[in-house]
Amino acid sequence: MSFTHLGLSEKVLAAVAATGYTTPTPIQEQAIPHVLARKDVLGIAQTGTGKTAAFVLPMLTILEKGRARARMPRTLILEPTRELAAQVKENFDRYGAGQKLNVALLIGGVSFGDQDAKLTRGVDVLIATPGRLLDHTERGGLLLTGVELLVIDEADRMLDMGFIPDIERVCKLVPFTRQTLFFTATMPPEIRRITETFLHNPQKVEVSKPATTAVTVTQCQVPAGREAHEKRELLRRLLREAKDLQNAIIFCNRKREVAVVHKSLQKHGFSVGALHGDMDQSARTAALEQFRKGELPLLVASDVAARGLDIPEVSHVFNFDVPHHPDDYVHRVGRTGRAGRSGMAISLVTPLDQKSMVAIEKLIGQTIPRAEGDFEVRTDASDSSERPREQRGRERSRGGRGKPQRGRDRERSHEPRGEAQPSAEARSAPEARPASEARPAREARPSREARPPREARPPREAKPSSEPRDGARQQPNPSHVPSIGRPEPRRQREADSEPGDHSHLPAFLLRPVRSPAGA
Repeated sequence: MSFTHLGLSEKVLAAVAATGYTTPTPIQEQAIPHVLARKDVLGIAQTGTGKTAAFVLPMLTILEKGRARARMPRTLILEPTRELAAQVKENFDRYGAGQKLNVALLIGGVSFGDQDAKLTRGVDVLIATPGRLLDHTERGGLLLTGVELLVIDEADRMLDMGFIPDIERVCKLVPFTRQTLFFTATMPPEIRRITETFLHNPQKVEVSKPATTAVTVTQCQVPAGREAHEKRELLRRLLREAKDLQNAIIFCNRKREVAVVHKSLQKHGFSVGALHGDMDQSARTAALEQFRKGELPLLVASDVAARGLDIPEVSHVFNFDVPHHPDDYVHRVGRTGRAGRSGMAISLVTPLDQKSMVAIEKLIGQTIPRAEGDFEVRTDASDSSERPREQRGRERSRGGRGKPQRGRDRERSHEPRGEAQPSAEARSAPEARPASEARPAREARPSREARPPREARPPREAKPSSEPRDGARQQPNPSHVPSIGRPEPRRQREADSEPGDHSHLPAFLLRPVRSPAGA
């Protein structure tokens, strides 16, 4: 079947012919007639199957009639990420070149002022991420009461990103009579609940098994060490030894790990870009465009780049981190081996990743073989500079720099400062070390021991006045008031028991006081 039998308008058919497409994909062939018949559609298909054109082409045909009003878009498309939203806009620009449609993009990282100006002029197609869309509605600059057609794309990805509550809010803001097109790669229970709540008698279109990888992709796993710096060294080795590597996407599980791997590869002379959610929009767009043009052969990315992005001719995919969810593995590997081309997917697997690999193999229904060869990483002193900052911080905290630790460390804090700090092995068993080894500096100073005054101190050792002091305690001085609840100072006790020097007092003050007669 050709596009001419699907009911598309002449302008849309001309735009499709200009791009070189003649035969629709299975999802386009099944979904386009239902969309043109104004029915709700539930499409279950992976990325790379042509599902974007499955809703863009019929929407262009529908929008040829009618006119947009200020701040009231006629159609609304929700995408989970900025890159996917920008990619859908490119499809409208490509296929809608012969039509005068206003297409607006509401994504983060762009000023509200520019977006408000576009909304004020009236919008036929509004493509948005859920967060920025709700920001505009809460500000009062956007009304969704005129939406005739709602598209929710990559719904399972939105579930992973926590956007389902936002999706429910948007569905309650648009008219009840709107047409809804719902596309997802998987159908977990939460997605099924959403479809049952907000879709009305949907036409189900399922074109392929969602959890499969292309037969054109060669997959393998490489054993890696537990330490991150060992994995980075192994990754650099694989990149240098890879055959027919034209370009590659390196996937990490966390945004922070993306930054660390990107910096490490740059340091070792690789031409590489980065793509993750914390980057500002201009930097993300620039990195993606450089990778598409071939200016950057390597791209380190989080899963934000794994779904839906149209990046043609990717020869290799490296999983620096094994994904926690098996579905993410399928989407990562789907970046290579597209359109019948061959591709290579290599996963770095640590002992802690074995459980995840078993789940992945169970999902895709095949065993991922281990790569042949010696992949043992031999670290040297230079590898210590590659360790993450947080690991080095933990090592410093174990040494207790600047603060005495509890237990044995508190006792060690009383040792002289000039003394060398013991090693980690010695700290773990301090009782096994002889005292002579512990304080070598004290043995090398015999001069202090040979001082005659310090060796013979008979007055303090003999303490001849100890007996009078005891007697003085038995006969306390009546003029002295003893302290209560605490011991008296030593100097004060000595002053009370010994006769004082009264030479500085006038003589009349030293005369004895005579008591009056008869007293």
